[in-house]
Amino acid sequence: MSTREHKKDAPKHVSIGIITVSTTRALVDDKSGRWINEQATRQGHHVVYHQVIPDDTDIIASTVHDVIQAEKPNVLLITGGTGITKKDLTIEAVSSMFSKELTAFGALFAHLSTEEIGSAAILSRATAGVIGNTIVFCMPGSLNACKLACKRLIFPELGHLVKHLRD
Repeated sequence: MSTREHKKDAPKHVSIGIITVSTTRALVDDKSGRWINEQATRQGHHVVYHQVIPDDTDIIASTVHDVIQAEKPNVLLITGGTGITKKDLTIEAVSSMFSKELTAFGALFAHLSTEEIGSAAILSRATAGVIGNTIVFCMPGSLNACKLACKRLIFPELGHLVKHLRD
């Protein structure tokens, strides 16, 4: 079956959770999370969760687990904590929970980022995978990075990804 046929049979709208990892931002000034929420809603998706949490491995892991168990989103979008500083802990907190990793996401994101920010793209550790019945994307917290990841990679494939996960 071709990609076009898969997408034709894929759900048009999915449920989405959004977590912003930051020790300096609150929900009121969460530009990246708010933009994701607005774009997802505009496209007809249902945002079931949106919260800002601190850069803490245990809090990140427990929040991801709790959101997936309680809200059962098809997709969980996590922004922030993907860099290389000591406080960037999202990847460490989440990747061990993946039953499957979507390895192409990080590579494609890095490629697209290189076109926009040059070699500084090497600092990103964006990743994606599956936890239970939820597809999880971890992307940098900057608004431009979220726009790039969502517009070019994530949103165009949401229904397609969910369809495959359900099969």
